Amino acid sequence: MSTAVQSPGLGWRAHGVLSVLVFAYAGFFLGRQIMSVMIEPIKLEFAASDGAMGLISGLAFAAIYSVMGLPAGRLADRISRKHLLTVTAVLWATATIFCGMATSFWVLVFARMLVAVFEAPVTPASFSLIADLYPAQQRSLAISFFTGAPSVSAIVGLGVGAWVIDNWGWRSGFYLIATLVLLVSTVLGVFVREPQRGYWDAPQTKAPPMHSMREAAAHLLSNRPYMLLIFACALFSFSGFAFAMWNTSFLIRSHGLSLQHAGIFAGVVTGFTATIGGLFSGWLTDRLAAIDRQWLLGIPIIGQSIALVCMVLYLLWPTGTAFYVTNMPVPTTMLWCALMGFFTVWWVAPLFNLLTQLVNPWERATAVAMQTICTTLAGVGLGPLFIGLASDALAESTGTESLRYALLISNSSLVIALLLLVRLYQQRILTNTSR
Repeated sequence: MSTAVQSPGLGWRAHGVLSVLVFAYAGFFLGRQIMSVMIEPIKLEFAASDGAMGLISGLAFAAIYSVMGLPAGRLADRISRKHLLTVTAVLWATATIFCGMATSFWVLVFARMLVAVFEAPVTPASFSLIADLYPAQQRSLAISFFTGAPSVSAIVGLGVGAWVIDNWGWRSGFYLIATLVLLVSTVLGVFVREPQRGYWDAPQTKAPPMHSMREAAAHLLSNRPYMLLIFACALFSFSGFAFAMWNTSFLIRSHGLSLQHAGIFAGVVTGFTATIGGLFSGWLTDRLAAIDRQWLLGIPIIGQSIALVCMVLYLLWPTGTAFYVTNMPVPTTMLWCALMGFFTVWWVAPLFNLLTQLVNPWERATAVAMQTICTTLAGVGLGPLFIGLASDALAESTGTESLRYALLISNSSLVIALLLLVRLYQQRILTNTSR
């Protein structure tokens, strides 16, 4: 366990550390998101199928990430999280450069696996830090800033990234992202200080004994509310990541957009609205949960119910142009996409806040790691692969619209996730566990 070097308070130090974590997370996530605008050019260069692209954009990353997730989380519970994140960033950037140098499909698969190894500690270490920077009643908004980073990076990764790839090729995208993360790693190493572990939690006389990784995992698996929570998160991620990875291709195939226009719309529209929606849900949750903590579950239930309806309308809406932005035709269905983006992230900040309160400070990173393993395997791993295989299977009967129906089928997972949250809501699992 790392030693504390400062009490975080709630001033500029806490906000400054959070800002660095947000920029770092955005950089890491760019490496995942930019793959969605690389699908078509990589597929063309290596003569790959949709199923193969689902493998390289999802399962090749997620399988290794899942294997490494629990050891990485346990490591973050034992050593300085600042140092772990700094070293991770440098190694991640190196592996990303290797992706850009890939000479064949299988070399790129191997490079993506290396990226997954070095990205595994990022989420558990970051959430553990955030829980020590902010008290529970202000944690949802802080978490929403952090988890909103992928939405902001989507604007860059799908918008600017599509332009870069269109003009200089898909390899240039990897080189650009690696450079950005190397810059963030310098800031992490030089300016960030390690906060006191468990600072905002209920006072304890001493830290509990440090269990082995297997014992820590077994203890978490026996926590039934925690397990139901991560199952729901995994199902949300299955649908969400699959949609994010294939949305650009959907706009190209079903609405006739160019790669650059599709990337810009998929990134800017969903990225912008998801950023606003995530921050709003975090702000709203902190205020409502101060009155009744059941809102930590109520906000996700409301948000995902609305998002599901909007998603179905987006995928089934007929082809048509609402208006033009300069020379770019904006499909009418993008209006539903914008509304869906606003509500689809309402589960993130409240449920992560709830997760940090269901476990003790010395197993928090491990708990986040287990949750991240499930969401990554389901979302990044199985989601894009499922869509690719379903699209291939439906191609004979639905032709160029196979991707539309594959995306629609994948969203049935949201119904199950909502039922799990309703069950947790009815059990009233929330108790006062923090200062």
